[in-house]
Amino acid sequence: MGKKIDGFSKLTKSEKIDWITKTHFNNPEKAKKQLESYWNSDSNTQKRHDEFIENTLSNFYLPLGVAPNFLINGKNYTLPLVVEESSVVAAASNAAKFWGNRGGFSTQVIDTLKVGHVHFYFGGAPQEIQKFFDRRKKDLLRSTRYLTKNMEARGGGITKLELVNKSEVLPRYFQLHMEFKTKDAMGANFINSCLELIAKKFLEFAEEDQLTQGKENSLEIVMSILSNYVPECLVHAEVRCPVADFTLQNNGVNGATFAKKMVDAVAIASCEPYRAVTHNKGIMNGVDALVIATGNDFRAVEAGVHAFAGRSGQYRSLSNAYIQDEQFVMELTLPLALGTVGGLTKLHPMVEWCMELLGNPSSEELMEIVAVAGLAQNFAALRSLVTTGIQKGHMKMHLLNILNQFEANDTLKSDAVSYFKTEPVSVQAVAAFLKKNSQ
Repeated sequence: MGKKIDGFSKLTKSEKIDWITKTHFNNPEKAKKQLESYWNSDSNTQKRHDEFIENTLSNFYLPLGVAPNFLINGKNYTLPLVVEESSVVAAASNAAKFWGNRGGFSTQVIDTLKVGHVHFYFGGAPQEIQKFFDRRKKDLLRSTRYLTKNMEARGGGITKLELVNKSEVLPRYFQLHMEFKTKDAMGANFINSCLELIAKKFLEFAEEDQLTQGKENSLEIVMSILSNYVPECLVHAEVRCPVADFTLQNNGVNGATFAKKMVDAVAIASCEPYRAVTHNKGIMNGVDALVIATGNDFRAVEAGVHAFAGRSGQYRSLSNAYIQDEQFVMELTLPLALGTVGGLTKLHPMVEWCMELLGNPSSEELMEIVAVAGLAQNFAALRSLVTTGIQKGHMKMHLLNILNQFEANDTLKSDAVSYFKTEPVSVQAVAAFLKKNSQ
C-alpha cells in the first residue's frame, strides 16, 4: 500500500525513483533497473523527454510501424503508425494495396474553423447585454490585434465573434462564441490566449459603460477555453470503384456480393449504437496511430470525433457506404483539428522523423492523410468481418505476442509460425504446441 509524501515534485529525478521503488515495490533494485532500461542512451534526448511532462521517471515505449503504398490524391505516402495493437498496421497496409490498384484515396478539406468560448453569467435583461456587445464588438476585436497580428499575416486569425444567449438551457448563462483559423498550428495556446484577453476586456468595457453599476454579481466570467468539438474543421475521404472490379479473389467473393455486404455492415453501424462504437473504434485505430506519430493531441481528436458521431442525437457510424451507378463508394468525414508546427513537432525527435517521412505536410494535408488512415482501417475491418471473420487475421498477427508471453525461444517461435499458418490461433492452442514441441 502506498504512503503519503509531501514535496514529491521538488525531489530530483533520482530521489523520486528511490522513493517510488522503495515504497511500492518488493524488489526496489529490480524496479529501478526496469525504469533505467527504458532511458534513452543519449542524455540530451532523455533530458528533452524528461521535460515534456512533470515527475518523469522513464519513457514508455510504443511500437512505431509504417504502412506503405498509400495513394492519396495521386501522390504516394508511407504512413507512420504508433500503436500497441497487433494487426492494425497490417490491415492499413492491405487496404492501401487494395485501393492502390483501384485509383487510390481521394480527399477534400471542407473547412478549418476552430471554436472557443468565453462562458459567463449575466443577471440583467438579454437585450441589455446584446446592446452592450454590439456597441463594443469592434473594440473587443481591436484589443486582440497584438496577439493575432502574426497569425493574420499567415492567413489566419479570428473569423467570428458573437454573443450567444443560452439562458433557456441554464439561467443567466451566455457565451462569447469565437471562431478561428490557425493555419498550420493546432492553435490551442493562440485560441486560449485570445479568449482570456477578450474576457478581460469584456469585463473592463462593462465597467466603463456602467453595465454592472448597482447590480451585484450581474456579470460573472466563469471560464475561457477552446472547444475540442470542431464540427466545422472537417475533412472528407473516399474510395470508389466499379462493382465489377470490387472482387476478393483470395476469398472467391464476387464484386456484387462483397459490395452489398459492405454496404449492409455500414448500415447496421449507422442505426445500432452498440455496433457503431466498435465500428468507429476501428476507424480510430488508424486515426489515433497517425495522430500520435505526428505529435498531435489524440485525446482531443477522440473527444471531438465521438461527439461528431452523436451529433444527430444518436451515436452513429462515422463512415458511409453505398452503390451508385454500378460504383461502390465508401466515404468518411471527420472533424480534425491538427497542427504541423508548434507543440512536439520540433521537440520530439521521432515526431520530426515521422513528419519528414510524410513529406512535411501542411496541417490541411495532414488532415487528409489522417482521414485516409481512418477510412483504410474501417475498410480493412469490415472486409474481414463480412468474409473470414475478424479473429482469423487478428490472432495470426497476435501469435508472436502469445509466444512471447510463454517466453518461447527463437527456434520454437519459428516452428510455431510455420505450424499456425494453417491452424487456428488461440492461447490454448499455442500452449499445447509449445508443450508438445519443448519435450
